[in-house]
Amino acid sequence: MKNVHKLTEGAILLAIFAVLLLLTLYLPIFGAIVNLFLSLPFIMYGAKNNRKSSLVFLVASIFISLIVGTLLAIPLTISYGLTGLVIGDCIRHKRSKGTGFMAASITYLLLLVVQYVITIVFFKVNFIEQSIELLRQSIEQSKNMLSALGQETNDVLFNQLNAGIDMLQSLIPSLFVMGSFIAVFFIYLVSFPIIKRFGIDVDGWKPFKDLTLPRSLLILFLIAMAVSMFIHIEAESYLSLALTNIVFILQLLIMVQGISFVYFFSHLKGWVKAFPIIMTVSLLMIPFLLYIVLILGIMDLGLDLRNKVTK
Repeated sequence: MKNVHKLTEGAILLAIFAVLLLLTLYLPIFGAIVNLFLSLPFIMYGAKNNRKSSLVFLVASIFISLIVGTLLAIPLTISYGLTGLVIGDCIRHKRSKGTGFMAASITYLLLLVVQYVITIVFFKVNFIEQSIELLRQSIEQSKNMLSALGQETNDVLFNQLNAGIDMLQSLIPSLFVMGSFIAVFFIYLVSFPIIKRFGIDVDGWKPFKDLTLPRSLLILFLIAMAVSMFIHIEAESYLSLALTNIVFILQLLIMVQGISFVYFFSHLKGWVKAFPIIMTVSLLMIPFLLYIVLILGIMDLGLDLRNKVTK
């Protein structure tokens, strides 16, 4: 009886996955939103069944993706499917939401990297390099167009644009990491309210204002900054690339800590809830504020700023 129930539940979830996959593949604009729900059937199945059954469910979903889609649907199915099963497995073992988030993000990142390498090695397609080359060509075409129209070109501006593209290219590993964490965050955001309605018990997030990252991140950040400032490293070396990405990721994490402190301080002072939200949105429009938030994050981690302002 139990096996019949498991098979029935699996069949229903596979049917739901097939519909979601069809919408994702054949409705480009609407599908960009629907694809966030692709992990939902896997989360629900993984939260109630053991790993062996979950892997069988994943294999079945791959066959379903071949029927309703094409070979291109397989990477999509594996990425969202395995990530969803990891989240579901963490729920089944009563692990914290933070642990599940980290495990799912790392899983998604590894799958993303593997798929990227496969496209390069087997299909001889490097979509990142092609995109960067298109950007460079667009800048060069704009420059030539201005010259053809008899207008003076601003070489400083074009040099800055090219330097920005170089920096973007060097930060590709960091962008992979950020993209994975953001994707899993949205998967959590859309999936957890639904699975709660189906009686699956999940822990809630701690309030963002109470977020406190490990102080070791600050030490690593200071070491990385000292190495980049006082030790000469060749610009095109792998060490330089690794250091650039490490500093970028650590800066981003410390900024998140700084934003969390803004929410904490706003709550402490009883300010309107809209203030920290407006502050967060302003960061995207006023880059100078990022430095202030970075300093707040450093002070919060290094000087235990929260305890000082509450005294």
